[in-house]
Amino acid sequence: MHAHNAGQVARISCGHCNIKRFYKPLELRQVIGNVTIDQVRAKVRCEKCGRKEYMRAELFHPVGQELETIRFRRLLEIRWEWRLVWRDE
Repeated sequence: MHAHNAGQVARISCGHCNIKRFYKPLELRQVIGNVTIDQVRAKVRCEKCGRKEYMRAELFHPVGQELETIRFRRLLEIRWEWRLVWRDE
């Protein structure tokens, strides 16, 4: 069963900056792919400090008051950048 169907929420935090962000598992799946939560930790980088080594990721079931106070980061769009790289010969 997928975490989204089970009602779980993904919490990704940086131990260096002490920032916590909450995501819907279905949206993380669109961006990162169908991977385990342990693999998500290895694929994300902190937006504030830019480090990967302090990142933590976990799934949990929010309950009651906690669910009302969570602010989710929602996926608006996925943009693909097209960059040209030239080589002189």
